Amino acid sequence: MRLRAKKIVIAGGPSTGKTSVVSGIENAGHTCYHEISREITLQAREEGIEQLFLSDPLLFSERILAGRLKQYNQANDVKKSIVFFDRALPDVVAYLDCFGTKYSKEFDTICQENKYDIIFLLPPWKEIHTSDNERYENFEEALKIHDFLKKTYKKFGYKIIEVPKDTIENRVTFILNNVI
Repeated sequence: MRLRAKKIVIAGGPSTGKTSVVSGIENAGHTCYHEISREITLQAREEGIEQLFLSDPLLFSERILAGRLKQYNQANDVKKSIVFFDRALPDVVAYLDCFGTKYSKEFDTICQENKYDIIFLLPPWKEIHTSDNERYENFEEALKIHDFLKKTYKKFGYKIIEVPKDTIENRVTFILNNVI
């Protein structure tokens, strides 16, 4: 019987350096499932919806949840001891709660039924904050999102490991030292 890969989440809101850290982990030879929200935002633009998260946050979140669930299930077939995720299923619930969007109980059920092994949370970092066409949150909103992420992961029973602000290389080393 083959053991399944440990599922490791790199969580964090905007302005945390998360994407750079995930790239560093991938460059170190590890399997990483990348954030899908930009892909869904761009797909919606092709459908004529400029900002799906703003115009229909529930539809956006349903698409994100489905995409992350697909990544979660694909990771079951990875023949490595660990896999990393740039965000995870509970992030969807955290964002919905943060912005006061009502959602079905199915969102919580999916999060409860599909568990990850380790959660790393990167804190907001004002010095690296930027906005662009897909990231519209200001730094104050990034702080609020961080609080909701922390609260949501705890709600689903996770112990959170906070990643210190440091160079990308040191953050990657910190994470790898805590999983390998």
